[in-house]
Order: sequence, then structure tokens, then C-alpha cells
Amino acid sequence: MSAAVAAAAVAEGKSAAEEKKPAVVVVGVDDSERSYYALEWVLRHLFPSGGGPSGFELVIVYAKPLATSVISLSGPGVGDVLPYVDADLRKVAEVVVDKSRQLCVANSVSAVVEVVEGDARNVLCDAVEKHHAEILVVGSHGYGAIKRAVLGSVSDYCAHHAHCNVMIVKKPKLKH
Repeated sequence: MSAAVAAAAVAEGKSAAEEKKPAVVVVGVDDSERSYYALEWVLRHLFPSGGGPSGFELVIVYAKPLATSVISLSGPGVGDVLPYVDADLRKVAEVVVDKSRQLCVANSVSAVVEVVEGDARNVLCDAVEKHHAEILVVGSHGYGAIKRAVLGSVSDYCAHHAHCNVMIVKKPKLKH
């Protein structure tokens, strides 16, 4: 860092270490091919080949649903089912984390990988705040208007509520 840049950082109340800190990119992943495509896009476009300095720090976040949010049943016996549902959700989380790490290793990029329990919309917006992210990247599931209205759109919610830039990566459709 040049003396002029260091002096400007000190004048703004930032230390030299803060001035050099890379921008944080949070990538939201789930068990869909579209989210893996978004992660691959980030790895290809924001990180140079060979994993050299890129100016970015990568944080990958998987929002593990609560078992109670997955089960729409009520009544006797539901409590008996919850541990099995939670075990399945943990297995899905392990698969997502493993695949995300493999993609990073294949591209020589180190990343922080987090599994956070809760609704993906809130988990991703909270991760942005926690890591002081400058960019949140999510994949687009390509829902139509009706499905989006019924299920809600994580990307739409994040675009309106995350306190950073939000990039929605769409996987190109194959042309026939």
C-alpha cells in the first residue's frame, strides 16, 4: 500500500489492514443444480484461475430448513417423525456442503462454508450482515408467476431486503 493510500485510510479512520481487506461475496446454495451453477459462475468470474489473490473473500451459506417447517402434519405421532426428518435434512446439508467444497477445491479457491438453520431468505440476509458482504449471489430457480406467488422467491426477497448488491445468476436455457 502506498503512503498516500495509507494516509487516506488513516484520515478516514481505517487501519491499513482494513483498507486491504478483500470484499466479501456470500453465495447462497441449496441442493439444486441452479445454485451450484451460481457458485460455479462466481468461481469462474470472480476468482482468477489458480486461486491467486482476487480481491474477494468467499462465504458459502446453506440454509437448512427446520424439521417443523417441512412437516405439514399435526396431531399424535408427529413428534416421533421429527427426528427422522431432521436426520434427512442434515444429510442433505452434508451433501450440499461437500459438493460446494469440491467445486471450490477444483477451482483452487478457499471458502468459508456455513450451514445455518432457518428460512433461506432470513439466513442469507443475516449472513450478509454478519460478514459485511458487498455482494450476495443466488441462483434463480426460474419459477413462473404462480409458483413464485405461492412459494415465494428467495432471490426476490433478498434483492429487496439484503443490505448489499444482489446478483441473481440464471442458468442459460438450452436452445433446441
